[in-house]
Amino acid sequence: MIESEHDILELIEQDSWMMEILKTVQKLHLPDWWICAGFVRTKVWDTLHGYSQKTNLPDIDVVYFDASNTDEQYEKYVESRLRDQAPSEPWSVKNQARMHIKNGEEPYNSTIDAVSRFPETATSIALKLNEKNELLLAAPWGIEDLISLQIKPTPPFKEKEPLSSIYEKRVKEKQWDKKWPKVKVQGI
Repeated sequence: MIESEHDILELIEQDSWMMEILKTVQKLHLPDWWICAGFVRTKVWDTLHGYSQKTNLPDIDVVYFDASNTDEQYEKYVESRLRDQAPSEPWSVKNQARMHIKNGEEPYNSTIDAVSRFPETATSIALKLNEKNELLLAAPWGIEDLISLQIKPTPPFKEKEPLSSIYEKRVKEKQWDKKWPKVKVQGI
């Protein structure tokens, strides 16, 4: 049963693969780094569905915030460093200090500000290890939708026009409700 942020943190702490991934990224000392989206959501939804095998991730989303270096090539360099450490993992690294341009938004002021603008509330979640190796969870829109298996647009996405062109497309492409049949999609 997953009912709280504490339950999610315990679930992650008990997963040696996830903790190793977090430690691998922590070693890079990226500014304001987090691992977000499907990395967390998939673990929670697999658990809530009683899956004994983890669902494969298309990528491991590593996000950070560094306004002093927004060169996309540096992100590729970070990905190559991660591949050196864990070559079989599908790393994806994005500096959130530049992603507002791609998303047609005002500049973000931190990684969690950027995460709060992700399309779905259940995806708008992130983990990291702090300097004391404590596991931290950030959920700008809370965890209720995540643990109740709901897909809903985040408040910033509800304001975007047209919502259907991005949110609906993602829901159809990702097919979360096919991978996790208890998931309920809202807002389309």
